[in-house]
Amino acid sequence: MGPNLQMSLFGYVMAAILVIVMIPLLPVLIPAYLVWRAFFAPDEFEHSFESWRRESGKPPSGS
Repeated sequence: MGPNLQMSLFGYVMAAILVIVMIPLLPVLIPAYLVWRAFFAPDEFEHSFESWRRESGKPPSGS
Protein backbone atom coordinates (compact mmCIF):
# COMPACT_ATOMS: atom_id res chain seq x y z
CA MET A 1 0.00 0.00 0.00
CA GLY A 2 2.20 2.80 -1.24
CA PRO A 3 1.72 6.11 -3.00
CA ASN A 4 1.47 4.39 -6.39
CA LEU A 5 -1.68 2.51 -5.40
CA GLN A 6 -3.14 5.70 -3.97
CA MET A 7 -2.43 7.65 -7.16
CA SER A 8 -3.81 4.92 -9.42
CA LEU A 9 -6.99 4.71 -7.31
CA PHE A 10 -7.29 8.50 -7.57
CA GLY A 11 -6.95 8.22 -11.35
CA TYR A 12 -9.64 5.54 -11.59
CA VAL A 13 -12.02 7.56 -9.39
CA MET A 14 -11.49 10.72 -11.47
CA ALA A 15 -12.01 8.77 -14.71
CA ALA A 16 -15.23 7.27 -13.35
CA ILE A 17 -16.49 10.72 -12.32
CA LEU A 18 -15.67 12.12 -15.77
CA VAL A 19 -17.49 9.27 -17.50
CA ILE A 20 -20.55 9.67 -15.26
CA VAL A 21 -20.64 13.42 -15.97
CA MET A 22 -19.97 13.15 -19.73
CA ILE A 23 -22.47 10.41 -20.66
CA PRO A 24 -25.57 12.60 -20.06
CA LEU A 25 -23.89 15.44 -21.96
CA LEU A 26 -23.23 13.41 -25.13
CA PRO A 27 -26.66 14.12 -26.72
CA VAL A 28 -25.88 17.83 -26.31
CA LEU A 29 -22.20 17.80 -27.23
CA ILE A 30 -22.46 15.83 -30.48
CA PRO A 31 -24.99 18.13 -32.26
CA ALA A 32 -23.20 21.19 -30.84
CA TYR A 33 -19.90 19.94 -32.27
CA LEU A 34 -21.46 19.20 -35.67
CA VAL A 35 -23.08 22.65 -35.83
CA TRP A 36 -19.79 24.28 -34.84
CA ARG A 37 -17.92 22.33 -37.53
CA ALA A 38 -20.54 23.23 -40.16
CA PHE A 39 -20.72 26.97 -39.48
CA PHE A 40 -17.72 28.20 -37.52
CA ALA A 41 -14.73 25.96 -38.20
CA PRO A 42 -12.40 27.15 -40.95
CA ASP A 43 -12.25 24.94 -44.00
CA GLU A 44 -9.36 22.56 -43.60
CA PHE A 45 -7.10 21.22 -46.27
CA GLU A 46 -7.54 17.56 -47.06
CA HIS A 47 -4.22 16.12 -46.00
CA SER A 48 -3.98 12.88 -47.85
CA PHE A 49 -1.55 11.18 -50.16
CA GLU A 50 -4.17 11.13 -52.92
CA SER A 51 -4.63 14.90 -52.97
CA TRP A 52 -0.86 15.46 -52.85
CA ARG A 53 -0.37 13.09 -55.78
CA ARG A 54 -3.10 14.80 -57.82
CA GLU A 55 -1.72 18.28 -57.15
CA SER A 56 1.90 17.38 -57.85
CA GLY A 57 1.00 15.66 -61.12
CA LYS A 58 2.87 12.49 -60.27
CA PRO A 59 1.50 9.35 -61.94
CA PRO A 60 0.18 6.54 -59.74
CA SER A 61 2.98 4.25 -58.63
CA GLY A 62 1.30 1.24 -60.24
CA SER A 63 1.71 2.54 -63.79
